[in-house]
Amino acid sequence: MSDIYDIPIHTLQGEPSSLGSLKGQAVLAVNVASRCGLTPQYAGLQKLQDRYAARGFSVVGFPCNQFLEQEPGTSDEIAEFCSVNYGVTFPLFEKIEVNGPGRHPIYDELTATPDAEGESGDIQWNFEKFLISPEGKIVGRFRPGVEPEDPGLVAAVEAALPG
Repeated sequence: MSDIYDIPIHTLQGEPSSLGSLKGQAVLAVNVASRCGLTPQYAGLQKLQDRYAARGFSVVGFPCNQFLEQEPGTSDEIAEFCSVNYGVTFPLFEKIEVNGPGRHPIYDELTATPDAEGESGDIQWNFEKFLISPEGKIVGRFRPGVEPEDPGLVAAVEAALPG
């Protein structure tokens, strides 16, 4: 298992990056889409970001077009949509694949983690969430139907906060 912080990825703006700048924080990694019935979850994700950022927490979004092509936009279109419609301030990365032979290496790590029912493997749909501890361990997996403000998800975030 590689260190999830060291896996290269590009920002939504195309700059080389990684999750390394978030080492020491609790991170909620989410595959996102702009044209999905679950897209309003962006609002709840931003609320989590606003509520916990000062305590060492960040949401990170990974746009993905693998589910009924619900994220067809360019990087600029995705950024504008998220900003204008949901006031998103958390980091968004390049559009990636989360399943199949083109799966991004970050999602190779994430999908090995089981959910509450013990199921690991492929992402089911947009807005599947993974909680990463400040030490880089994947400590929770929440399926797409789990809203960002779900009490179980909020409790897990609070438990993962540093300090």
